[in-house]
Amino acid sequence: MAYGLLIILLHSTSAYASNGLVIGVTDGDTLLISQERQQGKIRLAEIDAPEKAQPFGQRSKESLSRLCYGKQAEIIPQTKDRYGRTVARVLCDGIDANAEQVRQGMAWVYDQYATDRTLYAVQGEAKAARRGLWIDADPVPPWQWRKDRKSHGKAIEQQQPPQKQVSQCVTKQESNGLRIECH
Repeated sequence: MAYGLLIILLHSTSAYASNGLVIGVTDGDTLLISQERQQGKIRLAEIDAPEKAQPFGQRSKESLSRLCYGKQAEIIPQTKDRYGRTVARVLCDGIDANAEQVRQGMAWVYDQYATDRTLYAVQGEAKAARRGLWIDADPVPPWQWRKDRKSHGKAIEQQQPPQKQVSQCVTKQESNGLRIECH
């Protein structure tokens, strides 16, 4: 029976809740859950936390750790993401971790996937109070940050000249030292 619950947690996209122990926090919106000696990654639904290399990325992870690490969690699956993770609302010791991350200013409401409209009011309160990432004058949402990095990487790639293939190098002794010629 416990194995069946794990299958629901890890593979279902239905709204059946299950419970597990939070044994890891990957970042500000991803947990590692254990159930009956099985593990699975859970992506918090409807929010997007700063990436690790972004301002507040580490603080967001620490915030989620304080909320959930080592605690029992109720997982309410919504769907699967393209990485195979269960996307869910998560309650850690009865606290809605998704909403609390937004309330603390440690995550944005993820516009593209948000269905709970009350999260926008929570975000508005955090922004007005300048909590967490909202202390910055113009914080960059993670989806924009990822897009900018991807575009920037392509721009750098396009700017670099193609590397010349070297097939053979010869060292020659000259009066002022060694010279290496490659063709």
